[in-house]
Amino acid sequence: MKIMAGNSNLPLARAIAGYLELPLTDASVRRFADEEIFVEIHENVRGEDVFLVQSTSYPANDNLMELLICIDALKRASARRITAVIPYFGYARQDRKPGPRTPISAKLVANLITQAGADRVVSVDLHAGQIQGFFDIPTDNLYAAPAMAADIQARYGGQGLTVVSPDVGGVVRARALAKRLDNAPLAIVDKRRERPGESEVMNIIGDVKGRHCILIDDIVDSGGTLCNAAQALMNAGATSVAAYITHGVLSGAAVQKVDNSALKELVITDTILAADAARDSSRIRILSIATLIGEAIRRIADESSVSSLFD
Repeated sequence: MKIMAGNSNLPLARAIAGYLELPLTDASVRRFADEEIFVEIHENVRGEDVFLVQSTSYPANDNLMELLICIDALKRASARRITAVIPYFGYARQDRKPGPRTPISAKLVANLITQAGADRVVSVDLHAGQIQGFFDIPTDNLYAAPAMAADIQARYGGQGLTVVSPDVGGVVRARALAKRLDNAPLAIVDKRRERPGESEVMNIIGDVKGRHCILIDDIVDSGGTLCNAAQALMNAGATSVAAYITHGVLSGAAVQKVDNSALKELVITDTILAADAARDSSRIRILSIATLIGEAIRRIADESSVSSLFD
């Protein structure tokens, strides 16, 4: 077994390799003057079971192309099996046609990864479960919930917790976390626009008065919806609001919004390499899931059960 890394998230790749007590495969991933990507593997991978760690986060197109070229290099170097470990799967939010004459980009990206030569894919908290079906190769969708639940118990255990979904679509994810937290109560933020151009009106479904609320979601991008939901919960009488989000995209002024919001803290995992602003923020904390990914890799290599990680 070998672990290879692209440039999107080297600290996570090193942590995974450290957990598995393996060195990262010696390889160069660099750019020509015109920004074309060039990959060269400096050690023999013939007949090896290779796990390639590369998130397709910002800049999404560069990191995606880097992933495809790394897969092609491994394929041409006669690796026995290539597993694309994509902690954050970019384009996942384009998983259906929202209107006429629009693409399903998540399916296109799945096709590209498959055609490049990947034999298996591992990702974390895919935005939509059906994305697994977009691949024609085995795909493992890992869940950050166990690591989040352990952290919540350690920091907020016994404080009267309520798990909150920031929208109706995230209820299944919120319910799964609530079950891990000794069947904590569940609440939902229902948001709607009464008229075009007017701000959203948020209604809270469930009782949050006097409760410590835990907002759970898979992606935080601009941060607007999350911060508005936190304020709505505080207005409804919540004692405090913390958010646990798997993928901290945090584009634009998102970090500033979080710093100025009603959130006690925002906890993100390291599926995406955090920018300096996020690392420096007093309201944002990073939870590593290198152990989770590393253990999944070990089990795949050993041909043992991955799903039992989440029992």
